[in-house]
Amino acid sequence: MWDFFETVRHRHSVRKYRAGGAIEREKLHAVLEAACAAPSAGDLQSYRIYVVENAELRRRPAGGGRRGGGGAAGRRRGPARGPTAPACLVFCADTGRAAEQYGERGRALFALQDATIAAAYAQLAVVAAGLGSTWVGAFDAAEVARVLGLETGLQPIALLSVGYPAELPPPTPRRPLDEVVRHLP
Repeated sequence: MWDFFETVRHRHSVRKYRAGGAIEREKLHAVLEAACAAPSAGDLQSYRIYVVENAELRRRPAGGGRRGGGGAAGRRRGPARGPTAPACLVFCADTGRAAEQYGERGRALFALQDATIAAAYAQLAVVAAGLGSTWVGAFDAAEVARVLGLETGLQPIALLSVGYPAELPPPTPRRPLDEVVRHLP
């Protein structure tokens, strides 16, 4: 088992997944438990996670990619970043839940933060489980909500395609800490 820092270092965006690489229920359950262990405003967990494993539903266009064409992320199709990922986790902010406790700031910010933190925990848990993922942010939220039949007040924030990697992407360069971090006296 890797320690946490190894897990973070081994997280890469995987865009090709092994054919027929269904995810074991235990692993998927562990990833979802990790996501739900994420901190949230007032411990409200103002988010919902939809697990999309149905191949036809994953292939349905979600529009709005920045490169044009149909699909969740440009020319790729469906919420699962193409038909090769066996699962797509759709993280939605539950804006009404956060608003009940925190008003407009809860609706506009806290629910978004809660869903994002849960997705980040899930992405790290995916690596720890020996799986790969890609975070998809370029999608048409209204179309994803329509395709999945989301109820009012749920706002799709991130799509996480998940499966067994068929590639090992090289590490991407990162900015030096002194460009990103400022220590104040």
